[in-house]
Amino acid sequence: MQQCHAKGQPVLVGTVSIEKSELLSKLLKKTGVPHNVLNAKFHEQEAQIVAQAGKLGAVTIATNMAGRGTDIMLGGNPEFMAMNDLRKEDLPEELLREANAYSETSDPEILNIRSRYKELLSKYKAEMAEEAQAVRSAGGLFIIGTERHESRRIDNQLRGRSGRQGDPGESRFYLSLQDDLMRLFSSDRIMGMMDSLGLDEDTPIDAKMLSGAVENAQRSVESRHFKARKNVLEYDNVMNTQREVIYAQRQKVLRGEDLRENMLSMLRGVIDSTVSDALSQTGGVADENSLRSVLAKLQGIYFPRGAYADPGKNLSAQQLSDDLYDLAVKTYEAKETAVTPTVMRELERVVMLRVVDEYWMDNIDAMDDLKQGIGLRAYGQHDPVIAYKEEGYEMFQAMIAAIREETIRRLFLVQLKPQQEVKRQKVAKETGAVGSQATMVKKQPVRKETKVGPNDPCPCGSGKKYKKCCMQKDKSAGME
Repeated sequence: MQQCHAKGQPVLVGTVSIEKSELLSKLLKKTGVPHNVLNAKFHEQEAQIVAQAGKLGAVTIATNMAGRGTDIMLGGNPEFMAMNDLRKEDLPEELLREANAYSETSDPEILNIRSRYKELLSKYKAEMAEEAQAVRSAGGLFIIGTERHESRRIDNQLRGRSGRQGDPGESRFYLSLQDDLMRLFSSDRIMGMMDSLGLDEDTPIDAKMLSGAVENAQRSVESRHFKARKNVLEYDNVMNTQREVIYAQRQKVLRGEDLRENMLSMLRGVIDSTVSDALSQTGGVADENSLRSVLAKLQGIYFPRGAYADPGKNLSAQQLSDDLYDLAVKTYEAKETAVTPTVMRELERVVMLRVVDEYWMDNIDAMDDLKQGIGLRAYGQHDPVIAYKEEGYEMFQAMIAAIREETIRRLFLVQLKPQQEVKRQKVAKETGAVGSQATMVKKQPVRKETKVGPNDPCPCGSGKKYKKCCMQKDKSAGME
């Protein structure tokens, strides 16, 4: 780098992080090489620094992704210099955008600034033509890479900053076996090769075998990142499928559709699953213990206690479900008659919407937690995507069953106050700028009264302690 700077060849140094660019800047300061540092900390001057990276003897340190979008021209960028002079004249930004445009216009201000821009451009082109020739004679822009990036694309982008449009240029990348890329993927093989050749740590290696090893390591990283992105898409597809089912159900509620048949279907499903679970140990035939277990879960909620008369004989699961379902439907119809069918239909929609929203939000959090750790399944030779789909499906089915049971339970237990109006409300809280106007009104700050201690200075300003001044007056006033 010092040799290039001494002969006037501009140098662009690419680093993989801000920390390493600052470390390299400290080292160059010690050697006395003037340079510019381009990273996220100086993004305001990014275009200006990059535009002048091709000037004679310039040394620029940048992260690999910094400065893209600005052309590095040997000798300097006359277009940028011309625009920079116009900006110093405090012209409006809208007018500056028209300075180098070619759209047809008759506006005298735009025509004037375009004429001014052409004059400045011709001036700087003439000034920089000689300097550009000196830079070409020195070898053009020299690219130095402090290490290889995980992606070959970014390395190629850095190489492509020099040797453009027929200009000369060079590039050289430096790599250490302690770099992250080599340490994680190819250091063992290279270290073995160095040991077999008897080379020490300070000996530079410039061989095609090393370049091939680096590219293989980069391919491994790119393949891993590609698979990770592909897996993320698969995870999103699972959530999208669940979202379509839930939102379709919510749209029925929001459109005000009649949900009575849906409620009765849910009621049937709850009773069937309860009976099936209780009779699973008895071969599908109800005995005294299984019948007691079923009634303990259903009576008092779906029908009054004692409403089911024991037939005195063993019943099949289907017969028991039919009997209990008929009792539940009678209770449901009686509740509907008491509150009127219109109110009952709206009550069904309100309860359904609230339960779906509550359980869906919990399911989103649970699925996100599952996604965070599902990648560890690969250590057990299981495909994380397949595991995520299977467990996500099981969680979704459990959520649907819980929504069905909770919706029916709330419908039977809800009690309306006299003259109470049933309204559908959102469960999720509105946040950010999308909130309603009422929620965006700032609350008035609560004034907190500071309590004065006995040994604190008296608030009246006498200079005495509170206990020896106004505290005695307050006590006497309280006694009165």
